[in-house]
Amino acid sequence: MKKVVTLLLVMTLVIGTLAGCSSKPADKDSGGKDAGGKDKLKVALIYSGFLGDKSFNDSAHEGALRAVEEFGIELKEMESKEPAEWESNFVAMAADGYDLVIGVSTQFEEIVAKHAPEFPDTKFAIIDGVVKGENVASSTFAQNEGSFLAGAAAAMFTTKSDIEGVNPEKVIGWVGGLDIPVLADFFTGYKQGAAYIDPEVKVLQSFAGTFNDPLKGKELTIAQYSQGADIVMNVASGTGTGILEAAKESGKYAIGVDLDQDGVYPGSILTSMLKRVDNATYLAIESVVKDTYEGNKTVYLDISNGGVGLTDMSVMKEALGDKFPQDILDKIKELEEKVKSGEIKVEAYEGFGRK
Repeated sequence: MKKVVTLLLVMTLVIGTLAGCSSKPADKDSGGKDAGGKDKLKVALIYSGFLGDKSFNDSAHEGALRAVEEFGIELKEMESKEPAEWESNFVAMAADGYDLVIGVSTQFEEIVAKHAPEFPDTKFAIIDGVVKGENVASSTFAQNEGSFLAGAAAAMFTTKSDIEGVNPEKVIGWVGGLDIPVLADFFTGYKQGAAYIDPEVKVLQSFAGTFNDPLKGKELTIAQYSQGADIVMNVASGTGTGILEAAKESGKYAIGVDLDQDGVYPGSILTSMLKRVDNATYLAIESVVKDTYEGNKTVYLDISNGGVGLTDMSVMKEALGDKFPQDILDKIKELEEKVKSGEIKVEAYEGFGRK
């Protein structure tokens, strides 16, 4: 029965592709042989969305391209908005003989858990999630720690009313994609970081219900600005491009996520919370290349090993000149060391397992 289900999923992918579905395979390397004449390692990345988000997916893509450059692997990337296609893409790549298939999102947890046992000779990895299995490697992040720093920065920035666009109200915002545990973990840290600076700071929260709707992200962000927020954190992947655009068009401010988004709209983005999805992707591929791959193992990336953190705010510093609030940057460096040392314990969302 499992073989029948697998065959049906592969047929679904083929039919969907012929019909012009939104799955987009992209071969980043070809030829199948390395410089020594050996078969190249074949790696497939399956996305629960699209490249071009300047965030989570693009970060994974950067890590994979680094592996192409350093190891000469053959890479295929599958993009799609529809959950049914995520599963079809995932199964198709495993059935097509790829050596390593990576699910790029916590949303692949059930798919990986369901299908990895059907392909015992294939290696799998999941980014931002944990799946048990002898042929599954997982990676998770302390996004609560990174968000703690972002919340602290936002709470300090909202008091800088001498900066154009910052009002006297102590209100900051946060807009996420889907209401899922990993994003709840982001928000838990953000809220704690703001309260650490000033318990009176009000934190607004909204979910777009999707990672692929920039207009919805923009709409929710403008709504939070109308409620007194002057800085809003983006935790929404493709939806987040609308959050950043709202900051620019409204003369307000935002905080980026995953990749360094500070330069998307220079002067409108205070900082970005870096979540090194690129490193997690690269490390998963490197482990197979160097034959150090271990199933049933979770790589944990936090502040202590550079897995999460904030940008240096240099773009905003250049934009604001003498008005740049250096005290924020100094305080963030102090808080980062306190989190590293364990002096500050950042709370985690109780429904999110990371190790």
